[in-house]
Amino acid sequence: MADENLNIRTPRPADTTRRRWARAASVYVILLALSMLFTGPFLFATLSSLKDNPTEWPPRLSAPQLSPTNWGAAWRLGREGGGGGWFGAFSPGARVGFSVTYEAAPDSAPAVPIVKVPRRVPGAGVGAVRLDPFASDDAQVSEVHETKRETTESGMVRATYEFEITHTGTLTYEKLPLDVEVPLYQKFVSATLAPNRLERLGRVQSWNNITGGVMPYVFYNYNRVFRENYSRTTGKSLFATWIRNSFLLSACRVITTVIIASMAGYALARLNFRGRHGLFLLTLFSMMIPGQVTFISNYLVLRDGIFGLSRLFGGGSLVNTWTGYIASTMVAGSAVFIMKQFFESLPHDLEESARIDGASTIQTFLRIMVPLARPSLAALAILTFQGTWNEFFWPLVVITSPPDKYPLTIGLLNFRSTYAVAFDWGPMLAGTVISALPIAVLFIVFQRYFVEGISFTGIKG
Repeated sequence: MADENLNIRTPRPADTTRRRWARAASVYVILLALSMLFTGPFLFATLSSLKDNPTEWPPRLSAPQLSPTNWGAAWRLGREGGGGGWFGAFSPGARVGFSVTYEAAPDSAPAVPIVKVPRRVPGAGVGAVRLDPFASDDAQVSEVHETKRETTESGMVRATYEFEITHTGTLTYEKLPLDVEVPLYQKFVSATLAPNRLERLGRVQSWNNITGGVMPYVFYNYNRVFRENYSRTTGKSLFATWIRNSFLLSACRVITTVIIASMAGYALARLNFRGRHGLFLLTLFSMMIPGQVTFISNYLVLRDGIFGLSRLFGGGSLVNTWTGYIASTMVAGSAVFIMKQFFESLPHDLEESARIDGASTIQTFLRIMVPLARPSLAALAILTFQGTWNEFFWPLVVITSPPDKYPLTIGLLNFRSTYAVAFDWGPMLAGTVISALPIAVLFIVFQRYFVEGISFTGIKG
């Protein structure tokens, strides 16, 4: 027995520490892999939203918009156009130099390319019918000169051509599009700025805006989202209006939810009155019914008032108004449930001490309970903001027109008829990425309250 005890090996402290670190590292690796699995599609969508063709196949992680060389070229061309490096322009008197390089087979001499400044309409939808002046009316292309010719190691003839575009008018333009055409046997190699498209089997190299500067070049689809969608009544950017509407609606709903849910939760948790348990069961019952089941009755209430009383007393319909949407979503049963569970978790000694000091029920609620409930109120506010920002179905039913009233989720639905019919997926992808950014930032900054908000729903009542 003594010999068996001697054979037992006691682990050294260094081995124990090493195994502990190995287990911790493996857990972190697994969590990192899971986070990449869940955030990978969003990151890839963000990267694809920068491309001229987000649906290219096979998909690539690289894009000309991510090249520092193109950033420098866009900066220089923007300044040559008379604007700034970040946001360029094509101003009167500007002289923009540009060069393009091609390759041709040894038995076929490179031809001088044909350079045009096309009359290109700005995008799709409402933006396509804008009667803005075209830069081509005041752009004069100089004679194209061959500046360099060499033979590559593979025997191909490589030639570089340069030309200059001069502004001869008096107007300042945001865009200076460019098309360069060569024969079919001539292969495009490089240019001062990478082209946005190769058309007609590679014969035409096309640029959307060579003097736009860095930001419009890198974030071209994002720029289109804001510039091409405008209100016909106000002339303002519809996309910026939709973002503002979503913020306002979310803020209103957060305020009403925090006030009503905290008061109702406190009353159900701490006050003794007849029907308290019945009200709590009714709150639980409202949480079990999907919103789609009651949306017709809720819609009729907004349209006619309860039993038509609003029309009887001369009130108008609340359909297609922000008032109707806010009134029908002031508070949810789940918010009352969260606050009730939180207030029940607080010790009763706090209220008893306040009553001994002569505080009324309202004073106890405002001065004792509300300050203690700040973490739960913050979690409730964040969850409510997130739910309102992403809500789609009920705003689609209540708010129908004009587009200036839409929140962002309903506004994005309009992109289907504006861009999707033309298979123009870049602006749609850019719009969805922008719509997800506030929630992503909210989660990163307040992730502790997100976890607390979920944990509150599990507190024993």
